[in-house]
Amino acid sequence: MAKKSRKSVGTPATVALTEAGVAFTTHSYAHDPAVASYGEEAAEALGVSPDQVFKTLLAEVDGALTVAVVPVSGSLDLKALAAAVGGKRAAMADPAAAERATGYVRGGISPLGQRKRLRTVVDASAEDRETVCVSAGRRGLEVELAPADLVTLTGALLAPIARLP
Repeated sequence: MAKKSRKSVGTPATVALTEAGVAFTTHSYAHDPAVASYGEEAAEALGVSPDQVFKTLLAEVDGALTVAVVPVSGSLDLKALAAAVGGKRAAMADPAAAERATGYVRGGISPLGQRKRLRTVVDASAEDRETVCVSAGRRGLEVELAPADLVTLTGALLAPIARLP
């Protein structure tokens, strides 16, 4: 399942995975700039359930940027995110601040290989999957890996932070 790449090839996310020796598969697809939901587009293009594709969102919890990784099929529960990290208030982060902190553009923010390591929480539903897909660092590119590897590489906390249908 591993896709090998040279150290200097790929996105920061795929480079981080390769350097860590983690098994992963990349999936690319033609991104439509007019699409309303990047995550739903990815799930449809990959032919997988939106429960398997996870979106990377940035929120401010008590003023600190925090990464939330939740299934495309659901939405982020800001109160649950704040509680998971011992905070009181959470709000979605300014998109420009998210891009600056991660080094990625909106719609291509990966939880892996970010410019600055931020506190990260992955929705507990990831544990129910053999693999999950997350952005590989650009629109139209996803990486599929084991949820445990995602948690380990991001130093994430697993917690129920998504509102699922």
